[in-house]
Amino acid sequence: MEPAVSQLSLVHLAGTEGSPVLVVGPSLGTSVTALWSNAAALLGERFHVVGWELPGHGHGAVATEPFTMAELAAGVVAAVDRTVGPVRFAYAGDSVAGAVGLQLALDVPGRLTGTVVLCTGAKIGSPESWAERAATVRASGTPAVVEASAKRWFGAGFLDREPEVGASLLASLQHADAESYALVTEALGAFDVRDRLGEIDVPVLAIGGAEDVPTPAATLREHAAAIRGARFVELDGVAHLAPAEAPRTVASLIEAHLAGDRAPAGMQVRRQVLGDAHVDRAIERTTDVTRHFQDLITSYAWGSIWTRPGLARRDRSIAVLTALVAGRHFEELEFHLRAALRNGLTKDEIVEVLLQSAIYVGVPAANTAFAVANKVLSASDE
Repeated sequence: MEPAVSQLSLVHLAGTEGSPVLVVGPSLGTSVTALWSNAAALLGERFHVVGWELPGHGHGAVATEPFTMAELAAGVVAAVDRTVGPVRFAYAGDSVAGAVGLQLALDVPGRLTGTVVLCTGAKIGSPESWAERAATVRASGTPAVVEASAKRWFGAGFLDREPEVGASLLASLQHADAESYALVTEALGAFDVRDRLGEIDVPVLAIGGAEDVPTPAATLREHAAAIRGARFVELDGVAHLAPAEAPRTVASLIEAHLAGDRAPAGMQVRRQVLGDAHVDRAIERTTDVTRHFQDLITSYAWGSIWTRPGLARRDRSIAVLTALVAGRHFEELEFHLRAALRNGLTKDEIVEVLLQSAIYVGVPAANTAFAVANKVLSASDE
């Protein structure tokens, strides 16, 4: 008898046949419809969006035998072949489905046009923690983990802002088949492809949630840094279910990544680093003369460099401050000092950066830099 994992079902979410295929996948405990519907509606203008269900979740057939993440990924490919045909497809997955995305990039790179992994990692949790979760669910059913999941899944205030979305996601957890859920946790417990990330040669975008506890953004950034050419974006106010918590932003980032357009991701990071007020002023001052330059820095400075996972934003701020002092770009130094504070540098650390610059760049330049810093840092104290 064919194992249930090979019988994964696809659900039509948005778009029309004949459009490029985008396959999306759910987090553990959620149905793909509850998690992806709002984002899929936005993506449907460009893609034929189909979602796959975890065994025993949503409309998915229950599983009774253990399986691996590699077998789960193979089940996704088999479902695409049965439903859409043996086409190349783009892929986006959250949490366990994000891990499946990494597995697909390793196992069937020729089938993928691009991959977006959200709120996930090349290793998630520990075998012990997943075994404990499996035992709890087998003993008491999935309702036993609803309360804890509600605390882990959503950013601060989300359930108050979007009670219907939250209720739908928690209901899908409550109704998930207990044994299927437990088998997924055990597959996650055995999953670890950290030492293989360098093999991935598919365009990858990693999206982390700043408030994500199960799969911290810092860990996903580290894993993305090991993938050639991968980009990383962190979403403020988002925890573990980014497609439901920030559907418009997620849809924009996915579309831009799969189209090769880095401007939306660049604008997202530019606003996070420099602040909305500064960016809005820059946009308001844009003219026909400066428009192409604004597009250039948004796409390449912010979309290509600041989104790279190899350095944390605070480290990039250190490099930028030093470069601006060296180039005597004191006008830009002022707003990048404010950005450095926003990126997590302390006042004392900024002083150390400027002292270092005084020795390696020059005292006269540092003298002016300290004058600018004194104004900015004093204002921040107030």
